[in-house]
Amino acid sequence: MITADPPSSDATASSQSARQADWELDFYSRPILEPDGKKRWELLITGTPDLSGAEPFRFERRCPAGDVNSTWLAAALRDALEQASREGWAPPRRLRSWRSAMRTMVLRAAAELELDVISSRRTYALIDWLAQRDQEVYPLEEGYMSGPLAPPPAPVSTPAVPLPEAVRGDALSLASLPLGSLREAADWPLGFSDLLPISDSLDPELSVPGLRLFSRSRALALAGWLGGLEPVRLRVDGQQLVLDAGQDDTWLVTDLSADAAAETIELLASAREQVKGLQFIAVQATPDTPRFEGFWMLRDQPEP
Repeated sequence: MITADPPSSDATASSQSARQADWELDFYSRPILEPDGKKRWELLITGTPDLSGAEPFRFERRCPAGDVNSTWLAAALRDALEQASREGWAPPRRLRSWRSAMRTMVLRAAAELELDVISSRRTYALIDWLAQRDQEVYPLEEGYMSGPLAPPPAPVSTPAVPLPEAVRGDALSLASLPLGSLREAADWPLGFSDLLPISDSLDPELSVPGLRLFSRSRALALAGWLGGLEPVRLRVDGQQLVLDAGQDDTWLVTDLSADAAAETIELLASAREQVKGLQFIAVQATPDTPRFEGFWMLRDQPEP
């Protein structure tokens, strides 16, 4: 067994003062043909932004098409960890990756560095970064392909299945909150939670749609289970309110009347236009309980 000397007091203090964030990772081909006729592969990593508005950690590296494997990825992740350390970042608490085609490769590479990987589409910062690169970076590159060489595969729609018993409360209701109140969510009494930065440019009076779940006897346990599902966004499919979560899960929340479905579709569409798709899910013991045992901000946005 290899042993190491205990860290010095200076090193310990430095580690304790380092910032920490989850990482969002995408390792995939890009719409650029290299001189050898092969598509460019690229690793992108961004830290999940916190509520302070500070710039998150970012790392990018091109990969030769012939070296796309877990060995190359593990080496690149090791370099990312070293760069993060130099910039004052601790290793990530967890690493989120959403492409099912790359799942095995990412898991193998991360395991070499003992990084915890979650297969999840809750990678809002990464998707924003990819969209920005698609619009402002890749089109300027030599070899850029302005359109796909072949029609993209039709998306596979995962049928919605009922929420697990552990995530079903006593009651639920659709709700809305003013954007301004969500900016103060970090100061609320919260149990399990995951909050998102909100742009100062957005009107605080704008309405944010969401879902409230209630359970008198097991609200905290329900919130813990819900957080483990990695909630991504609420949407309406036919006359069903569904929750997209994890890598490709779709959970049936409740059936809606025709009128309620139409109204909810309108509310969610308005949120996409006015508040960048922001949504929320809240878990409470009762509607009057001031404490939230669970509170998540979600975003409805197109996936790459």
